[in-house]
Amino acid sequence: EQDLKARFEQIDKVAEYNQLKVLKAMQKNKVSDIHFAATTGYGYNDLGREVLESVYADTFHAEAALVRPQLTCGTHALTVELSAMLRPGDELLSPLGRPYDTLEGVIGTREVNPPGSLKEFGISYRQVDLLPDGSFDFERIKAALRDNTKLVTIQRSKGYDPRPTLSVERIGELIAFIKSIKPDVICMVDNCYGEFVETIE
Repeated sequence: EQDLKARFEQIDKVAEYNQLKVLKAMQKNKVSDIHFAATTGYGYNDLGREVLESVYADTFHAEAALVRPQLTCGTHALTVELSAMLRPGDELLSPLGRPYDTLEGVIGTREVNPPGSLKEFGISYRQVDLLPDGSFDFERIKAALRDNTKLVTIQRSKGYDPRPTLSVERIGELIAFIKSIKPDVICMVDNCYGEFVETIE
C-alpha cells in the first residue's frame, strides 16, 4: 500500500476533479427533480432527456450529445455513428490497426448474418497497423489518406490488443497530423473506457 500510495493519490485527484466537472455541468443545466419524471417514450417535452444530453455535452466539451437508452452498447453507438457519416464510395480508415472484433461485422471485414455491413453499401475500409513499439506509423498513415477517405476511426482503448491505451495527448497528436494532410476528414474517437481517466476529455 505504501508503494502504491502516490499512484492512488493521483487517481483520487483525477476522480475528484472529474466529479466536480460533472456537478458543475449539472448545476449549469439546473438539474432538478422535474427532470426525473416519467415520460411517454415518444420524446415530446422530455425535459429529462434534453437536460441529460446537455449535461453530457458540457461535461465532455462537445457541441451536442446523444444519450438514449435505445443505444444498447458501444458497438451499437459506433454503428449508428458510422452509418450516419459514411456514404457509398466513402472510405473508413483505422490508423491503429484492427478495431474491436465486434466492429468487424459492421465494417464488413467479417461476414455476419443478417447482412447489412458498410462494405455491402459500398463503403471501403483500410487500416494501418501500429509500429512494433506501439507508435503511430505516420509515413504509412499519410500514404493511406486518399481523396475518398471520409472518416478516420481512432480507438482509444487497447481492447484485446497488447498495445497501450492512448492518452488524450497522443490522440491529439494523431488528429493534428491527419488534419494537416487532409483537413476535411472526420476524426471519430471511440473513447470507450477512456472517460474521466484524465482531467481532460
